[in-house]
Amino acid sequence: MSRIGRLPISVPAGVTVSIADGNVVTIKGAKGELTKKFSNILTIEKTDSEIIVSRPNDTKEAKSLHGLTRTLINNMVTGVTTGFTKELEIEGVGYRAAKQGNNLVMNIGYSHQVIMEPKYGVTIDVPSQTKIVISGLDKQAVGQFAAEVREKRLPEPYKGKGIRYAGERIIRKEGKAGKGKK
Repeated sequence: MSRIGRLPISVPAGVTVSIADGNVVTIKGAKGELTKKFSNILTIEKTDSEIIVSRPNDTKEAKSLHGLTRTLINNMVTGVTTGFTKELEIEGVGYRAAKQGNNLVMNIGYSHQVIMEPKYGVTIDVPSQTKIVISGLDKQAVGQFAAEVREKRLPEPYKGKGIRYAGERIIRKEGKAGKGKK
């Protein structure tokens, strides 16, 4: 049995869970609502305050989907109760970010400004010129948008300039060794 898949998912107070035909799970909470369709191989059951994901047999496909499905449902419950956030830091002389309307506008060393529009369900906050906070209900959407923002100027290993996740450590390289003066 999958160690993660067999764990029950506790449903906090104020969260409603509905499971429709074809394993379509809808979870509503204080922050919003998420709906996702899961494989029909697994059975998803709701008791009074728990959700249990079980598999009918030990086929390779059922085993691989068991833990994944349980984790995705748990992320949906966490998303509608507390939400997910990713923090990004900008480092470099003249590098900065600002928010114009819903869009994120960044000056990151190009001859033009980089303007990014957030995906559905993702919100952007810019508390300072060098810090970007991305938040939302869906863990996958928040992580994907954060990765797309970081991709616009990856941190380089010589000076460390670029966009990085908060707390990310960039392994620095030594620069070119010049010829010694005589």
